[in-house]
Amino acid sequence: MVDNTPRRLDTVFRALGDATRRAMLRDLAKRERTVGELAAPFDITLAAASKHIKVLEAAGLVSRSVHGRVHTCRLDPKPLHAGLEWLRWSEQFWNARLDALEAALNAEDAAAKPRRPPTRKKKEQ
Repeated sequence: MVDNTPRRLDTVFRALGDATRRAMLRDLAKRERTVGELAAPFDITLAAASKHIKVLEAAGLVSRSVHGRVHTCRLDPKPLHAGLEWLRWSEQFWNARLDALEAALNAEDAAAKPRRPPTRKKKEQ
């Protein structure tokens, strides 16, 4: 069962609202990473990376295991399903508005085209 309560959706979308966290998730989609590996591509401290990871953990998108001093993170995509369900539901409104926009633009283009009178063929002599 997908948890799509407003609170869960807010937490997931908040976590996805930051470019650094989205990049970390893309990295984790490839394989597990340590906190240091997740921090490496960015100009941030390990403490800052850990704060980003905590936001992802709070959203349920990342789980962390600790072995000694090494913290390993892995992606848990299940919470993304709630966001995807919400986006699919709201898509009906986007599509209706985009269809209306397309029709308006097509009508505007048709009205703006100059109309040429039909050309007459010369009679052969």
